[in-house]
Amino acid sequence: MTTKSTDINEIFARHDYGARALMPILLEIQEQNHYLPENLLRQVAEKIQVPLVQVYQVAAFYSAFSLEPRGEHIVTVCMGTACHVLGSQLVMDRLETQLGIHAGETTADGLATLEGVNCVGACALGPIVIIDGSYSGQMSPQKVDRLVKRLAKKET
Repeated sequence: MTTKSTDINEIFARHDYGARALMPILLEIQEQNHYLPENLLRQVAEKIQVPLVQVYQVAAFYSAFSLEPRGEHIVTVCMGTACHVLGSQLVMDRLETQLGIHAGETTADGLATLEGVNCVGACALGPIVIIDGSYSGQMSPQKVDRLVKRLAKKET
């Protein structure tokens, strides 16, 4: 999987320096690369003059950040109680089969990262699959097949 080229100087130009700029800078890097590459974390620490360990603590603490490469598309399955009762495990199983990966993994071509979360707060619509922030409710294994086909079409 290739990562996008990040011009860290352009990101720095948009932010004040110092520790208060850390979160917005990391968010931009994450958005551009789908994860936080080590070389960029080192540059951030140096530029805003905070210890590298502090940068890593922030990056590791917040679930919005990933230190591992992620796919172009993030596929999230709600595994909360209501969704579970309504069949979210069957939906997850079908996504794993269709994508050829397990929850927490990224496809070899970098197309998608599959993840399960505890609750997305839309229990009446369960089970729910979220792709890049777009919610699809009342999912079934058959509906998953259509979602995966649409996801693949986006890439062609």
